[in-house]
Amino acid sequence: MLKKLKLSKSAKTGTKGTNQVSPDYIVGLDVGTENVKALIGRVVDDDIEVVGVGRAHQALSDMQAGAVSDIAGVFANCDQALSQAEQMAGVSARGAVLGIAGELVKGLTTSVRLSRKDPNKPLDIPEIEKIIGLVQARALKNAKQELSWELGGKDIEIRLVNSALVSVSIDGHPVSSPMGFQGRDVSIQLYAAFAPLVHIGALEKVASELGLELLAVAAEPFAVARSVIGNDPNASTSAILMDIGGGTTDIAVLNEGGVEGTKMFGIGGRAYTKAIERDLSTDFEQAEALKIALSANKLPTQKRRLVEQSLEKTLDVWMSGVELALAEFDHLDNLPNKILLCGGGASLDMIQSELLQSNWYKNLPFTRKPVVQLISPDEVYGIVDKTGSVDNHTYITALGLLRVGLDTMGQSSQSKKSIKDRFNSILSI
Repeated sequence: MLKKLKLSKSAKTGTKGTNQVSPDYIVGLDVGTENVKALIGRVVDDDIEVVGVGRAHQALSDMQAGAVSDIAGVFANCDQALSQAEQMAGVSARGAVLGIAGELVKGLTTSVRLSRKDPNKPLDIPEIEKIIGLVQARALKNAKQELSWELGGKDIEIRLVNSALVSVSIDGHPVSSPMGFQGRDVSIQLYAAFAPLVHIGALEKVASELGLELLAVAAEPFAVARSVIGNDPNASTSAILMDIGGGTTDIAVLNEGGVEGTKMFGIGGRAYTKAIERDLSTDFEQAEALKIALSANKLPTQKRRLVEQSLEKTLDVWMSGVELALAEFDHLDNLPNKILLCGGGASLDMIQSELLQSNWYKNLPFTRKPVVQLISPDEVYGIVDKTGSVDNHTYITALGLLRVGLDTMGQSSQSKKSIKDRFNSILSI
């Protein structure tokens, strides 16, 4: 479940030049492999206004494949980004949502079918909570088994970080919420994301040192999905979301507004940079500069070809990772034909070109060739940037974390929530 933590006794009371701490603000802290991005959002009814933005670069040793490897280094970078955001916003926000990624973060959809003893009794909250508990227990078991298999039989502690309703049916009849319905057979599909306790603990430590009240730790592909769906009660978006970060690629599949599942694999922007570093015998900083210059079309022809040849090898491996990840959604008859990209790694033109122009999708259940586009901050429902600084696809995950924060705080007007939204609120109890 999403758990609240008590405010650390060492919590900051504010940043120099800011006003008082306000409970009407949320911090979205995207702790990425390459950069930390901090957004401060002001809650206005069902919407969020971004009023503060901060960004700090991570050292090579701070993060590995989306997971914290140096708590002190990550803390210093988060503190820098958060201070910038607070200075811009003029407030010191304390309630925060942090994103978590990495190959060991597992998001899966679990189905459970139950036969009720008394089909004439209307379903109520206690019975629904019991059913959800059974689904989450099964999801936890499945996630542990999958991780144990990947780690060669090793057993590690994991924790539920996000869950959301995918579908409910009673006696074969689909419903938005089972509340008040009668019937014998109840079928529920629930999306749940789990992460290793060691990774969550590192983020909790960073939040504590920053003096933040941790509203939630969110699986980053789930946060991206929340940014796309937003507060639209009639959302029926079907799309494949790809967040290409510095250390990982996180994939979420949305079907009719529901999260069908998430997959992650450990190839991101740094893998491309390291390929250039290795093949062109240069250092990491220069290799990164060459990669950026390639996308900006600022390399001479000969140098451009050398860089492209180096990147093509990694691109082939990355494409194989995408195909394998999407092949695991074998419970779907068809995959959505829209692919939406975000994250710093998505800035590499070669990635977009390969997804658009090659026939990689032929062996997957697409009904037609997918269209590919970057997610624009303007397309994020219910979040408005008041700073002018949230201007590209690299901020989408942080915007999604703000949305998860609003969900967790329960700030949305109950009168405007759909039945499905109210049912989903049970998942955060």
